Amino acid sequence: MEQFHGTTILSARRDGKVALGGDGQVTLGNIVIKASARKVRRLYGDRILAGFAGGTADAFTLFERFEAKLEKHQGNLLRSAVELAKDWRTDRVLRRLEAMLAVADRESSLIITGLGDVLEPELGLLAIGSGGPYAQAAARALLENSQLSAEEVVRKSLEIAADLCIYTNTRLTLEEL
Repeated sequence: MEQFHGTTILSARRDGKVALGGDGQVTLGNIVIKASARKVRRLYGDRILAGFAGGTADAFTLFERFEAKLEKHQGNLLRSAVELAKDWRTDRVLRRLEAMLAVADRESSLIITGLGDVLEPELGLLAIGSGGPYAQAAARALLENSQLSAEEVVRKSLEIAADLCIYTNTRLTLEEL
């Protein structure tokens, strides 16, 4: 049975601010099931931004688990991410989840995977999902060649990715800290 998939999350940092955005498209195979999904949200008293790419139901399970880790570790992003990654890799049920999380606070941006990875990308720029490479390339060019804010970089880069990736649309959700 095919899974629902949500794609293209991007985060960028500039001038002490971090923005995280995602498109709204959810697909089942090659069919658009929903065009206005909300794949980006604020967690832990609006101090953490999180977005997902991959299986939708799997991502909601991971959001719940990640929120519980944030509560347990008093909002410590890195510790919560590492603890989630450990559980994800070792728990028999979680191991089958097919999604990735992109999370950020004012200091750090991380990608959390089911392989037990917690990655802090260079330049504070992270992208996941099928349109991620397109959005990341556009964001890097904009960061290096413009004075756009973090939110503007994310918005324009996701729009570029939507022009190139059939699994990405322009119904964007953006959050900034």
